Amino acid sequence: MIQALPVLRLLKLAHPASEIHWWIDSRLAGLLTGDPDLAQVVPFERHGWNKPARWRQLGRDIRWLRAQKYDLVIDLQCLARSGTFAWLANGQFLVGLDEPREGARGYYDRIVRRPSFHTHAVDWYLGVLPLLGVPVHGNFTWLPERVAVAQGLRDKWQMDRSRWIVLQPGARWLNKRWPVQHFAALVTQLALRLPEHRFAILGGGDDREMGETIAAVAPARCLNLAGRLSLHEMVEWLRASELMVTNDTGPMHVAAALGKPVVALFGPTEPHRTGPYGQVAEALRQPLSCVPCLKATCHHVPRMECLETITPARVAAEVLRRLGGKG
Repeated sequence: MIQALPVLRLLKLAHPASEIHWWIDSRLAGLLTGDPDLAQVVPFERHGWNKPARWRQLGRDIRWLRAQKYDLVIDLQCLARSGTFAWLANGQFLVGLDEPREGARGYYDRIVRRPSFHTHAVDWYLGVLPLLGVPVHGNFTWLPERVAVAQGLRDKWQMDRSRWIVLQPGARWLNKRWPVQHFAALVTQLALRLPEHRFAILGGGDDREMGETIAAVAPARCLNLAGRLSLHEMVEWLRASELMVTNDTGPMHVAAALGKPVVALFGPTEPHRTGPYGQVAEALRQPLSCVPCLKATCHHVPRMECLETITPARVAAEVLRRLGGKG
């Protein structure tokens, strides 16, 4: 979703009188609530969406979509589910990406091909705009500041008293996670080199235990925020921070969109395709024959070698370099 925001921004700039709706997984809808370029956020209950108990609500949702009489529908997810709903919305023109895995491209009036395997997702998404006569440029604000949210964070956590480095130890795939012990060792090393900095640990509620493990090595320097921030608060915390150390995750894309230095740790995935936009060349990964496998489960022996052999010392050196060689 973060990587798709430039499409929204440029559409609205080119057509300021347009009314744009975004159909989105309800768990992520909060990130778009109140967005200045959106007239409507249309939440989709992804969990159990195809069970018979949900069919009546799905029917109402589809009828509502069709009643909007959309001039244009864009599908940037290109899964069977998103393609089906995009087609059922019955807009005048339907554009999607050339992603073959689930056959969604069969629904589209026009298909946007990925120029190469290594084309970044952001650039691929932006490829829909020339088809629509919309100029592609970088003169937009990716994530406008939410002033009240930022002030609330400052009031609650006294953020302005410290310089913050953000750590993101979680990831949806288990084999995208740099070992939590490595994060702890990184904090130990950086705490000695950066006496003015503190470490904020982000993540969902399921990541809280990892956050506690990391924070235990320097309790006075760490703040475990896993499961304690809303999506808007997460964005504003990253905006107020100096740098992020992260696995391949959604918050990584937020930090990149905000222009923050991102030390991204990559194993099974390909940073040129889905890394921190504008910083993919600086992602850290190991030159192993199995990288990138693009698989959610590691079958390599030794297991997880791609991430476990990225040492805390290497990451610490990269953090210091990205901070300008000093604290």
